[in-house]
Amino acid sequence: MKKYLHGFFRYRFLLNELVKKGIKLKYRRSYLGIVWSLLEPLMTMIVLTLIFGELLGKGDKTFPVYVLSGRLMYSFFNLGTGAALRAIRGNAAMIKKVYIPKYLYPLAGVIFNYIIFLLSLVVLILVAGVLGIRPTWYLLQAIIPLIVLFLLTLGVGMILATVGVFFRDMEYLWGVMSMMIMYASAIFYFPEKILKGSNGIILKVNPLFGIIRNFRAAIMGEPMNVKYMVYAAVFSVISLIIGVVLFYRKQDEFILNI
Repeated sequence: MKKYLHGFFRYRFLLNELVKKGIKLKYRRSYLGIVWSLLEPLMTMIVLTLIFGELLGKGDKTFPVYVLSGRLMYSFFNLGTGAALRAIRGNAAMIKKVYIPKYLYPLAGVIFNYIIFLLSLVVLILVAGVLGIRPTWYLLQAIIPLIVLFLLTLGVGMILATVGVFFRDMEYLWGVMSMMIMYASAIFYFPEKILKGSNGIILKVNPLFGIIRNFRAAIMGEPMNVKYMVYAAVFSVISLIIGVVLFYRKQDEFILNI
């Protein structure tokens, strides 16, 4: 363990450079640059509120915050796992030329998307303030789902990064699977009736649903659902362990398949 920690700190400069590179490439040739990370979720919130506000919002004036919080968290999960999935193949030329610990590539992909996600939370704070949602002590609970979300994204991302090297169609399959996860995360609808019905298991087994639900609770000034949060945390840690072990065991074979 000490050896791995020493190696991580030894290459932390490269990790920083990879994160910076990811952010620069994301906004290359974009006139708005990183400002777009603030405008895009705001515009998406407006569209979803206009479409689903009367249909599913039940006239709740805080519905835009409900939609925006779920949209931001899912967007990071989707973009972070996607970046990790493409990390090894996307850096094949560099991997073949110089030695850099391969785990830095998917890790950097998740980190730079997480930084952008945290910046985009400024929009959520502004919208919540405009709609009259005042911060409470429960807001401190938001730190927990934010940490668990990062662990879940990194764990799933490491698994996808490994599988994606040997199974090229994984990128297309994950696109379909991530869409299914989105609909099972209750981003633009209230899940109370579904949770009480036979289909509630679909939401309950989705760790992202529990993370988003508890993050929303913190924003709205409500207590955390401990059961959902514990399940999501355990799922995320197990995913991360599986992802790291799988990546470590298969990384020497990457060069033969990229």
